[in-house]
Amino acid sequence: MAKITRGFSGRKREHTKELPPGQHLVDGFPVLSAGPTPRIAKQDWELFVHTGPGETKKWTWQEFTSLPSSDVTTDIHCVTSWSKLATRWRGVAMDVILDGVPAEQQFWMAHCYGGYTTNLQLDDLRGGRAWIAYEYDGRDLSPEHGGPARLLVPHLYFWKSAKWIRGFVLQDKDKPGFWEQNGYHLRGDPWREERYSRWF
Repeated sequence: MAKITRGFSGRKREHTKELPPGQHLVDGFPVLSAGPTPRIAKQDWELFVHTGPGETKKWTWQEFTSLPSSDVTTDIHCVTSWSKLATRWRGVAMDVILDGVPAEQQFWMAHCYGGYTTNLQLDDLRGGRAWIAYEYDGRDLSPEHGGPARLLVPHLYFWKSAKWIRGFVLQDKDKPGFWEQNGYHLRGDPWREERYSRWF
């Protein structure tokens, strides 16, 4: 993941009640990636949730898309300061994925095809706050935007909505993922401007 696309820098910022501090609206849908774009065939795609030794739940693409899905309209906010309002997605709620999963710990690591990781808290994944999205704007999610499926956690900065999602691993503490190891905030709440860690 050495190659990082252009765009990880600030731009003119706007101030409206719809936008978190320091954000501006963009046309289109910017593509920012750290590394090449993985291209995963649906027949090869698999989602897993690992909670401990011998405790892994898995779904094939067919099994995953057979789960109850929902349409989601939401604003998204990138840490580089762009925002898009009322974006339209379709996917499976993380509440469905985690239903029946034996997990009391608060901390998770999302793992993606291509090697990307990002840490998340259970409270940010449950309660109708996160989805595994496989459609955007009425169409299959393109590889450039994380297809065939990506994590969608719109109340956090968009780097937490990990593209090319592969699975989740339960953690005993809040260990940092890829961008968090490189100075980004462990949680990433845009309304609190949690862009960077205090030590960065």
